[in-house]
Amino acid sequence: MTLFQLVRSHFKEPIRGKVPEITMGFWIIKILSTGMGEDASDFLVKQFGKAPAVASGLLALAVGLYLQFRFRIYNRWVYWFAVAMVSLFGTMAADVMHLGLGVPYIVSTVFFSIILAVVFWLWYRVEGTLSIESISTTRREFFYWLTVLITFALGTAAGDMTARTLNWGYLLSGIVFGITFFLPGVGYLIFKYNPILTFWFSYIITRPFGASFADWVGADKVRGGLGFGFGRTALILSGLIVVMVILQRKKPKIR
Repeated sequence: MTLFQLVRSHFKEPIRGKVPEITMGFWIIKILSTGMGEDASDFLVKQFGKAPAVASGLLALAVGLYLQFRFRIYNRWVYWFAVAMVSLFGTMAADVMHLGLGVPYIVSTVFFSIILAVVFWLWYRVEGTLSIESISTTRREFFYWLTVLITFALGTAAGDMTARTLNWGYLLSGIVFGITFFLPGVGYLIFKYNPILTFWFSYIITRPFGASFADWVGADKVRGGLGFGFGRTALILSGLIVVMVILQRKKPKIR
């Protein structure tokens, strides 16, 4: 068997559901992770510089995804660690485009939106569905995590665009994105909107929603924040994530 055939067979190998049930707890942890990644990224960059922070973020992402793909069944600690590391590096990816390359936030927002649309198109063309309940092979899991990574980068750029470019500030941005986050769920419950579309729309919005409030708490007062500090905010959010993961059901619904 050639290397190509080996990789291809591995991508098609069945796996058990490795994505948790979409419950209230899922959304709470997801939002907490977005804020943690945002403030942890800002703290690391401020403490160690851009290059070392990005390098450490990339390494942490690689470890998180390696563990997630290595496990053949759902493990809540591995899954949420991977999400947290995606959140951390996703923030850095968006910040590198703006702070490192000088790309305006509106341009990076449009760029990541286009990339996300292309990934969704490829995922649907190859697999015929975008439902996370259908993630039963490594290939589908690959599409899932690639999508998650891009949504974090997109959300970071969008949140910074509203807070800084549009001068909404962190608090107003958080409120607007918070309302936007809940609207698809209301539409699904009342009008029975497409559940896959509403899920991914809300999933994308969790990033600027959680990150805007985290920035508001952690940023200096001169930047429109409460001045609590990025490091302390990230540490508290990390603790809340651990508590929520402990409270999460051990086994997801079998798919």
